[in-house]
Amino acid sequence: MFPEPWQWITAAVVVLAVAGVAAWLYLRKRPRRSTVERARKLFHLRREWLEARFFSQAASSGKPRGLEWVECDFEDDVSFARDRHTGQLRALVGVTIKFRAIEGGGMEDNPNVENLKAASAVFYFDEDEWTSNGRVAFNLNPAQAIRHWHQELEAVE
Repeated sequence: MFPEPWQWITAAVVVLAVAGVAAWLYLRKRPRRSTVERARKLFHLRREWLEARFFSQAASSGKPRGLEWVECDFEDDVSFARDRHTGQLRALVGVTIKFRAIEGGGMEDNPNVENLKAASAVFYFDEDEWTSNGRVAFNLNPAQAIRHWHQELEAVE
């Protein structure tokens, strides 16, 4: 016997619904070009606030141990990357950081504490807003950081 017409209609609706959900999930993971362009513009508009937030979060992280964040100078250039697994955009900015030894922190006698440290500040694009958690990649400029995390990140041109 042949299936009833309502069984065909039900099967077609289920197949279309599954295909629609799969397409929506795929497209949501990979930001469209307009999303990348909008994210770039938003980063530049919010950059001063983002830099202040980054410094505040990084300074309160307690890392590196025994050191206090004194100053963080941001470079002008920004490198954008996409997380290969989630599609989330990231912005990396080269920074030069100055630390001071915390009294009783075990770093007071280290002569290298006064040396400026090169690193990359990492920013995240969540939904429609840039944010930071104070993550820093020490001893790597943005291009090097993207290459270092090549299994996780891909550069966005």
